[in-house]
Amino acid sequence: METIKHSKIPVNGINMHVAEIPGDGPPVLFLHGFPELWYSWRHQMLYLSALGYRTIAPDLRGFGDTDAPPSAAEYTAFHVVGDLVGLLDALGLKQVFLVGHDWGANVAWNLCLFRPDRIKALVNTSVVFSPRNPVRKPIESMRAMFGNDYYICRFQQPGEAEEELARVDTAQVIKKFLTSRNPGLLCVPKEVGFGGKPNSKITLPSWLSEDDVNYYATKFNLTGFTGGLNYYRAIDLNWELMAPWTGVQIKVPVKFIVGDLDLTYNTPGVKDFIHKGGFNKHVPFLQEVVIMEGVAHFINQEKPQEVSEHIYDFIKKF
Repeated sequence: METIKHSKIPVNGINMHVAEIPGDGPPVLFLHGFPELWYSWRHQMLYLSALGYRTIAPDLRGFGDTDAPPSAAEYTAFHVVGDLVGLLDALGLKQVFLVGHDWGANVAWNLCLFRPDRIKALVNTSVVFSPRNPVRKPIESMRAMFGNDYYICRFQQPGEAEEELARVDTAQVIKKFLTSRNPGLLCVPKEVGFGGKPNSKITLPSWLSEDDVNYYATKFNLTGFTGGLNYYRAIDLNWELMAPWTGVQIKVPVKFIVGDLDLTYNTPGVKDFIHKGGFNKHVPFLQEVVIMEGVAHFINQEKPQEVSEHIYDFIKKF
């Protein structure tokens, strides 16, 4: 992608890799999920830059060409949001439009929670805002609801998931994560393993090429998956540290987009939260919710044109 400029920027004690298409228009900051990289926003960057926007997509802490501190305790919401505030300061940006997906959506919610002054408006995808439960730690709640084989519960033990993923070719792991629409992916017994069967054939959908898979695989072959897994391992620590923000609302304009086949949308309680008032209560400036039919979790790659248009239709109002 010749039009995309790459740089390393020192922020918050780490070096962050940033992909950017320079422009004189308003800046848009894109935050990726797991197991992804800045690259998952390639289509939206090109689309919005063609309309004059300045598009910026970092590899988050622990991913790709950005530094990966070793301890899970260094992946709290405060570390990751701190990285992004540092990035905005380094780029001389007082405010940006913000777009997130998956873990990037979680980070985006927290960035808006901590520093709403830096965000003009938010378009978040796939992962709904999750208000803090003041009584029960998240991992304990997940174990009670889904059992010990639930993937987030299984990710908690350092080294275990890494060992299972290492049994399978990295490209195969990327294909499995990005293309699966099987709810069974969320509960993975140890005997099955996160990588699945080493030689199972996965046919790529039209929206994902071998070159795309190889880009991800090349980076994850260099870094491993620990950086990304550490976000999951910091969930309970986040819960402890974020006690002062219990009940605080998201006070920026928001548009939310999710696919009707997304496993997060079909998690128990999520649809009711979105459609029966809970979402609006905690995100009072929520202006639009879009449910895309026939679309699964990796929405910005599966339906790049539609998602790009949805982002533009919202941010052009501001």
